[in-house]
Amino acid sequence: MTHDHSDTKKLIRRLKIIEGQVRGLQDLIEKDTYCIDVITQTSAVRQALSSVEDALLESHLKGCVRHQMTSGQSVKAVSEVLKVYKLKRK
Repeated sequence: MTHDHSDTKKLIRRLKIIEGQVRGLQDLIEKDTYCIDVITQTSAVRQALSSVEDALLESHLKGCVRHQMTSGQSVKAVSEVLKVYKLKRK
């Protein structure tokens, strides 16, 4: 199943922003920045990654899982949804 090209571009853009945030974290650590300030930034990175995961999951449910459910692959679809659910709970 292919994904919408505009969605892919948005996700790549988000990931590049996150990459910059991680580089910024490295810089904060090297500069011995106050711990709470670093933790605040790590929280922002975690939230940004969670946003990427949510977008990917939504796309997967709307496209891949929907296709699986309508093409007789419902066992696979349910298995994948449960796997992601369990990963997100960790």
